[in-house]
Amino acid sequence: MAPFAVYVALFLVLPTVIALATGFVDEDGAPTLDTVAALGDPFVLRGFGTSIALSAVTAVIGALLGALVSYAIVSARPEGMLRSVIDAASGVLAQFGGVMLAFAFIATIGIQGGVTVLLRDLAGIDIFADGVWLYESPGLILPYIYFQVPLMIIVFLPALESLKPQWAEANATLGGTTATFWWRIGIPVLWPSFLGSLLLLFANAFSSYATAAALTSQGQSIVPLQIRAALTSETLLGRENLAGALALGMVVVMVIVMTLYALLQRRADRWRR
Repeated sequence: MAPFAVYVALFLVLPTVIALATGFVDEDGAPTLDTVAALGDPFVLRGFGTSIALSAVTAVIGALLGALVSYAIVSARPEGMLRSVIDAASGVLAQFGGVMLAFAFIATIGIQGGVTVLLRDLAGIDIFADGVWLYESPGLILPYIYFQVPLMIIVFLPALESLKPQWAEANATLGGTTATFWWRIGIPVLWPSFLGSLLLLFANAFSSYATAAALTSQGQSIVPLQIRAALTSETLLGRENLAGALALGMVVVMVIVMTLYALLQRRADRWRR
């Protein structure tokens, strides 16, 4: 474990500590709380609000769709073609983000994307008639769902597989129906796992940066882009330490989410023993 511990310390712990510490000093290195107080700025609060809303929407949609797909394939043979293809695709697509994903959407449904041109020329449908939404905050929903659904399949499918056949048999023996099984056994058992997966999807979306940076390069609508602006913008000179304060705010949100996730996973694990 020593090499792994060194790796984590150098590339996770140390950068996090440095990023957070910069939020408590000014540009001269003197201790101050002014930078942290900037978290109450309406622009910053709006960024956190947009980030939380975007993460919540994509997490809920991704969790519901991913749960449905997981339910559809849970009875398939683990070594079968269908299950193998979906498992492999989920593993790849869950990590398919950043600039590659942004380019894929621009090439497909961008202003001159293949699907956009076909719909406009063949069906007379202009998907950007009300504005170029793909390059604004609402346009991030589709790309985020693209990697949220596969991630949900990866984390929720094991929970579905943990449902024991004996429970269904006991339900049938006592005269219960399929609806009774899901209402009284299946959903109560799976609910903590579902909520835990939902929180994991929220954290995944809340911390995403590269896809949003490639699609909405002209705005700072979410917190990761505000951090970039604080570090690189020519109009925010002397406010580089604001990035540390923003990072502190993100860490607080993530700690709350992951603590709830750990508690839910502990509850869900009771049914897997």
